Amino acid sequence: MNDTRSPFSLSGHRAFVTGSTSGVGAAIAIALAQAGSDVCLHGHETTPQAKDVLKTCRSSGVQAELVIADLLRRNDSANSLASEVDGVMPEIDLLVNNAGIYIDVPFLEMTTQRYRDTMRLNVETGFFLTQYFARRWVGKNVRGRVLFTGSINGFLAEPTHVAYDASKGAVAAMVKSLCVSLAPLGIRVNSIAPGLVRTPLTDAILATNQDVLRWMELHTPNGTVPSATACGGAAVFLLSDAAEHVHGQTLFIDGGMSVWQQPDLPT
Repeated sequence: MNDTRSPFSLSGHRAFVTGSTSGVGAAIAIALAQAGSDVCLHGHETTPQAKDVLKTCRSSGVQAELVIADLLRRNDSANSLASEVDGVMPEIDLLVNNAGIYIDVPFLEMTTQRYRDTMRLNVETGFFLTQYFARRWVGKNVRGRVLFTGSINGFLAEPTHVAYDASKGAVAAMVKSLCVSLAPLGIRVNSIAPGLVRTPLTDAILATNQDVLRWMELHTPNGTVPSATACGGAAVFLLSDAAEHVHGQTLFIDGGMSVWQQPDLPT
């Protein structure tokens, strides 16, 4: 019998998505569930929003679980978190390193702790979670798949984002290096780089300052600042069989922002 399953289907897979109780991470988790994958969510605390995301994932008829861990406030965070995931959803074969933080202040005011927290959550956690699962996949001959959430800020600078930009630049480079290290072992690694999207964080800013929204629209060629759901389909694609020969790449989800040198002021 011919396999008529869509190459975009994730049925039979199990995904762990860090930072997935809101924003881009939640959008990715929901999209993966809608594509048929079981999903293990992660957040740093249990909130009504976290419960809503869990309920939405389960409404797609898949298994969905939630683990709680503050990755900035525990030792050996990646390994201990992965062990917790094993307890609620073993046999993970899709890993989405999405958890991240932006806590920059102007460069001359940056503290060592702010820098370290940024690098720990945005870079180190994903590095060691990937190592944890890759070791298992290699031992069990599993063709695992990894997706990082990078950012357009890994390629374009922004004022008061020095540590954040540096961390996302590190993610972009790490994805390439992980590809070279893991592709020969049957493990696929890619990333997405969202541009300006609406999340709970940006919505809070836009609610008090519409000039920010106009600035965002001006700097995006298609003139649109979408919700975080714009990232879901790209994540499904990069983790699916349809992207089988896509390795070490960063897919921009930015409405063309990364290709526009300088937008003209409106007349």
